[in-house]
Amino acid sequence: INYHLNYYNIIMKRRQLLQYTGTAFLTAIATTFTSNKMPLLAQSANNGVTIQWLGHTCFLITGNGLRILINPYRPLGCNQGKNPPRPTADLVLISSQLLDEGAAENLPNNPQLLFEPGDYQINNLDFDGVLIPHENDPDFIHNGTGRKYMPNVAWVWTQSNLKLLHLGGAGASIGTNEKIFITNPDILFIPVGSPVDNDNYLKGYQPQQAINLIKELRPKIVFPTHYKTSAANDNCPLSSVEEFLTLAEENDISYQRINSNSLGITANNLPQSTVIRVLNDSNLLNNQ
Repeated sequence: INYHLNYYNIIMKRRQLLQYTGTAFLTAIATTFTSNKMPLLAQSANNGVTIQWLGHTCFLITGNGLRILINPYRPLGCNQGKNPPRPTADLVLISSQLLDEGAAENLPNNPQLLFEPGDYQINNLDFDGVLIPHENDPDFIHNGTGRKYMPNVAWVWTQSNLKLLHLGGAGASIGTNEKIFITNPDILFIPVGSPVDNDNYLKGYQPQQAINLIKELRPKIVFPTHYKTSAANDNCPLSSVEEFLTLAEENDISYQRINSNSLGITANNLPQSTVIRVLNDSNLLNNQ
């Protein structure tokens, strides 16, 4: 807990970011956005969203008048070979204040920040932050607390007529109450690369766990996250996306490799059944 608070204090000092503590307060703050902070307001919801992968669990999602940055990170460990993601955004969502999910300092444009579970309204869009623990082993006990990592917040919202669910670094099974909020997303961002049989690393879903959860949630489009790429250093414990894709084929879930880190999606071009789309991060490497 002390680490959690100290890290947040650093961010507050550097950025003077706002902590949102309730829906009513958020609604009032949202009305203060100026036109130069929201240059996309004229965009129609029917134009869909643009999904841009910035590495690991970090995405920039643009649509419906809002640029949303999720889980900016520091280029360490599994992300060592990438440039730090610092795009211009209006809103930042982070799953935790771990450095691979919540390095929200020094971002341009002074974006708004959400980091705690709860119900929020920004720019007439509703956001739900749902607690889903990082740990993928239900029997794990750490120092009597039952948790090895700080809390993980999954984010669900509707943007441009598309329901999006970003699970952050989640690895735990999802309870019945949480499933009410998150089942049947149009677009799902899910961690898939947690290693099997590694008691020292329990963060995020293992490949088979991710497949099982996809079957439960029944998304239209899946973007796998949190797996080992060519940007990782030698100490990165994650598995590559290939094990996950092999299991997807065995479970009759189709996948497509996209030769870009960006993809446009509209509500009227969603597939009938689940399709996994694997984005390409080669242009994100810092040696390019």
